[in-house]
Parts: sequence; structure tokens; C-alpha cells
Amino acid sequence: MQEPQIRLKEKIGYSLGDTASNLFFQTFMLFLMYFYTDVFGLAAGAVGTMFLVTRVWDAFFDPIVGIVADRTSTRWGKFRPYLLFLAVPFGLFGIAMFWAPNLALSGKMVYAYITYTLMMMIYSAINVPYSALMGVITPNAMQRTVISSFRFVAAFAGGLIVQGSVMTLVKKIGGTNEAVGWRVTMTLISILAIALFLITFLTTRERVAPPKAQSTSLRRDLKDLLTNEAWLLIGFATVMQLSFIALRNGAITYYFKYFVQDQTVAFLGKSVTYSYSTLLSTFLISGTVMTILGAILTKWFTRLFDKRNSYVGFMIGAGLFSALFMFLRPQSIVLMFLFQIIASFCMGPLAVLQWSIYTDTADYGEWKYHRRATALIMAASLFALKLGLAFGGAVQGWLLNAYGFVANQVQTEFALDGIRLMMSLFPAAGSLVAALFMIFYPLNNRKMEEIEKELNSRREA
Repeated sequence: MQEPQIRLKEKIGYSLGDTASNLFFQTFMLFLMYFYTDVFGLAAGAVGTMFLVTRVWDAFFDPIVGIVADRTSTRWGKFRPYLLFLAVPFGLFGIAMFWAPNLALSGKMVYAYITYTLMMMIYSAINVPYSALMGVITPNAMQRTVISSFRFVAAFAGGLIVQGSVMTLVKKIGGTNEAVGWRVTMTLISILAIALFLITFLTTRERVAPPKAQSTSLRRDLKDLLTNEAWLLIGFATVMQLSFIALRNGAITYYFKYFVQDQTVAFLGKSVTYSYSTLLSTFLISGTVMTILGAILTKWFTRLFDKRNSYVGFMIGAGLFSALFMFLRPQSIVLMFLFQIIASFCMGPLAVLQWSIYTDTADYGEWKYHRRATALIMAASLFALKLGLAFGGAVQGWLLNAYGFVANQVQTEFALDGIRLMMSLFPAAGSLVAALFMIFYPLNNRKMEEIEKELNSRREA
């Protein structure tokens, strides 16, 4: 059977869906804790608990979405309709999250729980089918790696938009009233996200269907998933990887605002003073540029070193150069940027490989059990991802509380030590555990080629 040729237009169109998702995902990762503590006025410990409760529920909601999506059948396919019908609700809930109404403290907490929970549920409802769509655009594992590279370049482009514009727009629009700035900024972000999801719907096709003789059995689907050792390993690795990302990224704003602060930097014989917010934006953007470069080069690394080996090596590298932040002083600006550039470059291939590996485990499950449940695999993978986010986000809030953090005040040395640990050694431990899981991952490039050939033969029969 001749492999379908995926046109550039479709690769780009598919990838824009992750730009849409990351306009919010990166905002959540980088600024949501800050928004809740420093703008909305909630206690860090209470926010950490909210993250754990709502994200754990949301993680369990993902498989429900996957089960429903696998059983969806429309003239547009299984997964594309979700992009069409949920794009607008996604944007509206995103606006509501950052509306910051003037309520009593208890009312603010209730509002945060409701809007955050609903936003994460709609995020799941559109992103599970979106992620599953990559597994049915083409049956070719290497083509999926290429599509995954496009996807994550676009995802990181979404990150660049967030890093380069959100805080700037908030301050320019809101002035001294940050709450107004957030309302308007996130409305603009939401409109852009809606448009991008609709483009993805219009430019993609579904080409891989389950085996013709496959019967619908939820119990069998779940059993196949939980005995798929390849998925279990990448799933456990994902929990630790996302704990690493959530804890570190969530600490960056605090690190610059309270530890680095405004700095005078000597450049070409002149001394220039930069605000912490300028340093923060430049720090984030420089890292994302290198992450994009790493994502672009992923195909080359996987051909040279294999997916598993590449994942392990880059995960260790990201953790190591994050750990080094513990030993920096506020004036160590050059080393901060150097370590950020290297750690971020390592993160680029990790994001691409993670989702490409998930689709490989879907092929492996079909090869092993003669059944395919792409959306359930991707939903379970998002379940693992959100457990990692839940754990990392909760630990962030609890650590800020335990180390005595007080919003918008000069921090004690003890509190600053906590912020530095959240930026360095604590997340690095998670990255090393993730690498350890993937050492035992069984699917190399040669094995995937064998699986692909056998599956193609079955589909032709």
C-alpha cells in the first residue's frame, strides 16, 4: 500500500491547532499562579490545592473524552468535528478565567474553582481529539515524527506570542490596574485561538481507521491500554517530565521579580539598567527560540540516536542545566541566559518525541492486540500529562506557602531559597526520574518499521 503524501499545507494547518492550545497552556504554565496570587489576591497554598483538585479531576476526565471520541462517527471523521464545535466555547471559558471580578475572598476562590475547572474540561474536550488526529492523518511513524515537529514548532510559536506580548499588553492596557489588562489581553488571545482551531479543522483529513472487524468494547480497550508496556513507560515518564516543567516554569516569574529584580548590565563598555520584567521576557523568548530549534532538529536526532535514546539524553540535559540555577547569584545574568538556552534546546526534541512516541504506542497496541483506540491512547497520555501538571502546580503553591512567600512584598532569605529551589534542584529531580523510566522503553526505530509493515499488510487484506 502506497503511503499517503502529506502536503505542507496540511502539516502547517494541523500544527496551528497547537498554537491555539499553547496560547493558553503557556499562559497557565508561566503566569497563572502569579495571576491568582499577585492580581486576583488568592493565597499561594490555596491555589496549589486548587490546582491539585481540579487537575486531578480533569486528568480523569481525559479518558472519558477519549472513549467518546473513539466512538464518534461523522461525515468529518472521528476527531475533526470537536475542533469545529468546541473552538468558540474554548475561547469564552479562557476569557472567563482571567476576568478577575471584584468579589470577597471566598467568592474569588469559588469563582477560580469554577472557571478553572470548566476551562480545563473544555481544554480536554478539544485537545484529546486534536492529539488523536495526528495518529490518523498518516499510518507512517516517521511521517508522524515530521508532523509532530511541525506541531511543536507551532506550539512554541504560541509560547513566543505569550512570552513576548502578554505581560507587555497587560501593563500597557491595564496600567496600574492589572486586572483590566488581563481581561482585554486574554480576550485578544481567545479570538486568535478560535481562528486557529478552525483553520486546523479546514485543512486536515483523517486517513487511518480502526480494523474493520473491531468490535466496540470499553473493557477490552482499557485492558489493552493498561497492558501496553510501551505506553505505560512513556506515561510514567510524562508525569515526571510535566512535574519538572510545571514547577520550573511556574517559578520563573517569581525568580525574576523577587530574586533577580532590576539589574545593571555592562554591555560594550556601557552600563544599562534593565527592569526584571524586561529580563524575564528576554529570558523566556531566548529559551523558546532555542526550543524551536531543538524541535526542528528532532528528526535528525532520532535518525541518528533513536527516539528512546534521544529522549533520555535530552531529558538528562534539561534537568542538569536547570539544577545549575541553584548556584547563581542575582547578578549572574549571562550564566542564567546560557543555562536557559541549553536547557530549552533540550526541551525542544522532548516535546516532539513525547507525542510521536504516543502515536507509536497506538500502533504497537493495534499490532499486539489487533484493536486500535487512538483517542483513548492520546487521552490517557493527556491524563499522564495533567497528573504531572497537577503535581507540579500543587507542589509550587505548597512550597511558596511553606517557605513563607508573601505576594508583592520583599521576600525573606528563606522564601528566596524556596524560589531558587523551585527553579533548579526540585524540578531537576523529576527530569532524572523521567529519563530512568524511558531507559526501559521497548520500541526502537527498527521495531516500529516492522510493526508498520505488518499493519499495512493487515489493512490490505
